[in-house]
Amino acid sequence: MGDRRAYDVTKRILDAGVAGAGLVVTAPLQAAVALAVLKEHGRPVLFRQPRPGKDGRIFELVKFRTMLLPDAQRVSDADRLTSLGKLLRATSLDELPTLWNVLKGDMSLVGPRPLLVQYLERYSPEQARRHEVRPGITGLAQVRGRNNLDWDDKFALDVEYVDNRSLGLDLRILWETVAVVLLRRGISADGHVTMSEFRGAGR
Repeated sequence: MGDRRAYDVTKRILDAGVAGAGLVVTAPLQAAVALAVLKEHGRPVLFRQPRPGKDGRIFELVKFRTMLLPDAQRVSDADRLTSLGKLLRATSLDELPTLWNVLKGDMSLVGPRPLLVQYLERYSPEQARRHEVRPGITGLAQVRGRNNLDWDDKFALDVEYVDNRSLGLDLRILWETVAVVLLRRGISADGHVTMSEFRGAGR
């Protein structure tokens, strides 16, 4: 218990330090992305959505917007996703504002990805264990297949991370994330912009 407590404290310090430094270093890049999004998509530049965090507490996730707002001609995600949006997702540049969520303590650099609020009631008790830790910008599932994984495999990896989390594992995931982003692996599941909807355990 003492080792896990020390890990949690150390991880939070590292998260805040890296996120703060990352926001400063990437400020010019984020400004350029914001201008590109404004020109291509209009306002708002940022995508904001409630997501469940540690222990299921709801927070507001912030990313760069990659889709046009819905209208009569553009209803589906595939129709709304622009070429700029595809580029931002492929390079993970849309995730840069999420560093604010890490700095605030809503998220961590590494952990299970925060999913939709409506999924909370659909998890099995084992799958719900993914919320025992802060959600992350990247995680074990992201470096083991990302959106090419089915939901059962994704959640199994989330729980595996919860059970085996350590600074060593976090550093390995961060290192492997660089390769995943550079090689643009697993950006979307076949036939979907990202993943199919999670309907519930066993479905």
